[in-house]
Amino acid sequence: MAHIPQRLSLKPFFAELMFGFILLVDSCKGQSLQTERPRLVAAMLGDDVVLPCHLGGSVNPDELVLEWGRLDLNPRFVFMWFEGSENVNEKNTAYKGRTSLFTDRLKDGDVSLRLTAVKHSDNGRFRCYNPKEMKADSVDLLVGSASSPGASLSGLDVSSSGVMLDCSAAGWYPEPEMFWLDGDGNIMSAGAAEKSTDPDGVYTVSSRVTVEKRNNNNFTCRVQQRDINQSRETHIHVPDDFFINESSCSVSISFNVILVVMVVLGVAFIIWMKKQNKKVKKLKKISEEQMKLIPAARLEEELEKRNKDQKIIDQQIKSLTEMLEELKEQKKQLTDQMEEADKMIEEDEKKFKAVDDEVTNQTGNMIEKKAQGYLKLKGMITESREKLVQRKKDHQKVGFITDKLIKRTNDEINKLEERKQEIENHVKKIQKQLDEKET
Repeated sequence: MAHIPQRLSLKPFFAELMFGFILLVDSCKGQSLQTERPRLVAAMLGDDVVLPCHLGGSVNPDELVLEWGRLDLNPRFVFMWFEGSENVNEKNTAYKGRTSLFTDRLKDGDVSLRLTAVKHSDNGRFRCYNPKEMKADSVDLLVGSASSPGASLSGLDVSSSGVMLDCSAAGWYPEPEMFWLDGDGNIMSAGAAEKSTDPDGVYTVSSRVTVEKRNNNNFTCRVQQRDINQSRETHIHVPDDFFINESSCSVSISFNVILVVMVVLGVAFIIWMKKQNKKVKKLKKISEEQMKLIPAARLEEELEKRNKDQKIIDQQIKSLTEMLEELKEQKKQLTDQMEEADKMIEEDEKKFKAVDDEVTNQTGNMIEKKAQGYLKLKGMITESREKLVQRKKDHQKVGFITDKLIKRTNDEINKLEERKQEIENHVKKIQKQLDEKET
């Protein structure tokens, strides 16, 4: 019985000695041990994964010394097994409670690492290292993420008689591709998509395309990432009335088209805002005392969801702000065109009066012949004047609707700003609870 305490007291000493030996050997030749090409394991954000590693023979777990690590971290240790149990003294804090071995498989030489709730920060090369036999194997982990894109009507392109469509998607990793398809599945020319990344390298991608009237007016926005085998798409149908008739004046937009635009935008925002209201109400029901009982892993997951909601709201605010500027620009163009129409009407009035005076004052043998020519010219001027008057009325209608759209867009931006503030407040509460749990 006297020897038992001696073994228990010496084991930590030998463990520290062995870890020092691992550090020394690894710093000298750890990189040269890799002889095979690393295997790739792909997973989606939040999944549990297994990083494979086999020693190639039977193993006594009580004699096994094993290191799982990432050489780009400090400390690099993700998991350490020393003669029968895990050693957590040198373990990187980012992996505490998230890594483990299949202890029932150790005897068969299976030392694969189980990693739970993978994050984007887990992307990188993991090394399985046996210091006793000086053998190592590596696994590359790719943590991907994806989300469904959102497509919407952006505006009318008067110059091409087409309709502009916007599409955006947030939370993608690795870098995705975005493109548009017509109703027959053919890729459309839309130019390069705009891409941006957050501090974690996660992508937000957006694209705009101008479409012209087709047989079915069905269009698809698709986002895909081949490395993680992920693809998402959304469909949008553009009614025939949205396209400007080429034979008509380029600025003569029908009142019904503008109403349809307002309805589409209104319905889209009502649906989205209802979803946000449900989330906010659900969050408000959780008190700080209840939040203290939620596990840290669950809080981290909730925090990540709220951060994603913030990104989506920011994207919506950006899109609406851009739409607001376009509406203001359209309003300015309409005002300029109405002023131009007034000038043209005034000029036609002068021409009409001049022709009328010529017809009235005609004398001599050529009176009848010239009168017929002037009457024809008079009729053409009258028709032109009527068209200009109608164009002016159309401009006034579009200007009135544009003012309503500007006000509606401003209201929606203010609502989104309020939702953003509510989510930010909840994020602070979650972060506060996480900080308290760590301390």
